[in-house]
Amino acid sequence: MSDPILSRGVKLAEEGEPFPRGATFTGEGVNFALFSAHATRVEVCIYDESGEHEIDRWVLPEYTDEVWHGFVPGLQPGARYGYRVHGPYAPLEGHRFNPNKLLLDPYAKAVMGSLRWDAALFGYTLGHPEGDLSFDERDSAPFMPKCVVVDSHFQWRQTLGRRVPWDRTVLYELHARGFTMRHPDVPEELRGTFAGLAQDSVLDRIRNLGVTSIELLPIQMFISQQLLEDKGLANYWGYDTLGFFALHPPYLSGPWIDEFKELVDRVHARGMELILDVVYNHTPEGNELGPTLCFKGIDNASYYRLLPDNPRYYINDTGTGNTLNLSHPRVLQTVTDSLRYWATEMHVDGFRFDLATILGREPYGFDEGGGFLDSCRQDPVLSSLKLIAEPWDCGPGGYQVGGFPPGWAEWNDDFRDTVRAFWKGDEAQAAALSRCLSASGDRFNRRGRRPWASVNFITAHDGFTLADLVSYNDKHNEANGEDNRDGHSDNQSWNCGAEGPTDDAEVLALRARQQRNLLASLLLSQGTPMLLAGDEFGRTQQGNNNAYCQDNDISWVQWSGIDERGLALEDFTRRLLALRARYPVLRRKRFLTGESATEGVPGVQDVTWLAPDGAQMDATHWDDANTRCFGMLIDGRAPSTAVPRPAHDESVLLLFNAWHEPIAFSLPAHPEEGGRWRKLLDTAEPQGEVSEAQAGEAFSLAGRSLVVWVSRE
Repeated sequence: MSDPILSRGVKLAEEGEPFPRGATFTGEGVNFALFSAHATRVEVCIYDESGEHEIDRWVLPEYTDEVWHGFVPGLQPGARYGYRVHGPYAPLEGHRFNPNKLLLDPYAKAVMGSLRWDAALFGYTLGHPEGDLSFDERDSAPFMPKCVVVDSHFQWRQTLGRRVPWDRTVLYELHARGFTMRHPDVPEELRGTFAGLAQDSVLDRIRNLGVTSIELLPIQMFISQQLLEDKGLANYWGYDTLGFFALHPPYLSGPWIDEFKELVDRVHARGMELILDVVYNHTPEGNELGPTLCFKGIDNASYYRLLPDNPRYYINDTGTGNTLNLSHPRVLQTVTDSLRYWATEMHVDGFRFDLATILGREPYGFDEGGGFLDSCRQDPVLSSLKLIAEPWDCGPGGYQVGGFPPGWAEWNDDFRDTVRAFWKGDEAQAAALSRCLSASGDRFNRRGRRPWASVNFITAHDGFTLADLVSYNDKHNEANGEDNRDGHSDNQSWNCGAEGPTDDAEVLALRARQQRNLLASLLLSQGTPMLLAGDEFGRTQQGNNNAYCQDNDISWVQWSGIDERGLALEDFTRRLLALRARYPVLRRKRFLTGESATEGVPGVQDVTWLAPDGAQMDATHWDDANTRCFGMLIDGRAPSTAVPRPAHDESVLLLFNAWHEPIAFSLPAHPEEGGRWRKLLDTAEPQGEVSEAQAGEAFSLAGRSLVVWVSRE
């Protein structure tokens, strides 16, 4: 008996190979391979150049180790395609197959078009009395983007293997679209694209600031949820990834992915790195009431974590409706294959993982020896990259700062909150700040981890910008359409005397100083600093601390609005980064402990904490809730590595005063016999001249200021 589907004009592909997965051009055609443990049939639909009309359909004939595969001869790069996957529609058993729904290839290297929300995108019939237990027969293809077969050839000019050492790394978090949408040096047609970001004037300004590593917010293919589009808003940040191998189409100025490779090549030509913010913890298919776009229709029971006693429903440790099941070996393979693709094919230098605790979860909870984390540690490609965790999720035991294994760096939100609270003038912050200034060794100094494991930040995409942090007491998210209920309410912010924009000269001067204090604390601390793009010249989001849906002037960097005050702050930031690069004690490879050295110069403490009278801080000082002024002496004679050097480093003295009045600070004994202290930077006098002072001299430390001294030049 003939196959009824083939009799309707559907063709049978050649056997093909089960590896590699995805659509692979061989020179003679395209091999398709798709994992699905529970499907009964897989079809590949081929579309015309517009992506609107199906022109061919092929059945993948072979099933090897739960991978469906077939070869279509003559098919060329540029071909548009999608999958239809047959199998049981049995939500009570965790299965949601529906061949009426066109599905994206999880391994698609490129995607064309955009998702158009329609009831046909759902595997069940919206509004049906049985809800998701019903079955919808409408074709979703007219509303789905289409996958594209690619030719991966590219002539690289820069080679891999010249990554920035961790101890010299300075991260710069920016949005690939918003950074150039208002940039005057970027041609109109290239704004908001990778080609726009790759412009010489754009990259040169970043490099000349002194940062080493550009960290892009998500650039893998993502969608905007229907709720946002109904409000006239959009998913601006991009934390709803659907294509783990594909670039987000609107970020391309043309049809080819080489545009992103060109950006990477130009970044590398300037000695910088490119790091991607990636989302492998969930997908935009949501819970049982979400659409069927990819994984849900390919093999729902394998790709997602489902409730063991009721697989109709999803485990939601992400707060988005579903959780990717990295305990499944094929799902784990999909994620690690994706990472290797971006590293080897796209030449990126590392990744920042959104809600990374999810990636370390097994069915019993977070495990620093979990499958994904172990995979990264042993993989020769992934283990050589910069791996940065956002070490929390909303599931049980989700807060894991300091809990990731060796080889990983982690966002340190304790640094953010403590530094903000200290400079705001809160009580009982001095002891906590001292730990943060020392790379939070209480959390990270274990198993041979290094200070760089603590990624320090004051601001990030999520929350206030630096300028807004010192300009608003409260969030102002009215534009998000949620009556200002969204976003964090506890921001440790202070408006310095007026809420929002003001012409008050005293308030503006205080805000400028507070920004300098916060930047200096960040960029002169041990660990790895991360700077939010635009903070260096006072970018504002008008008090919006949750601008995830604002693809407009609220979020875009306003280059034309940088005034003299902003340029001065940018120059100050450049000076800070130059100091960090020049003085090795500001980026030591060993944790500061305050203990006397047993090697190098015996008896020397790597760090000494000083009270204003010049005495060493003790428990009386640390336990005093009113302590808002202290000094941090980092002695360059203390060894920073086990390998001795012919000469020791300069010593650096940092003085902090969060009190609103000046405090007389007695400068400590100089590490060099008969030497004098040299003042390099003062946040109260950013344009002040370099000056010198003798040990024991009383220095008037201005209120709300940070001063940097060095032992010798």
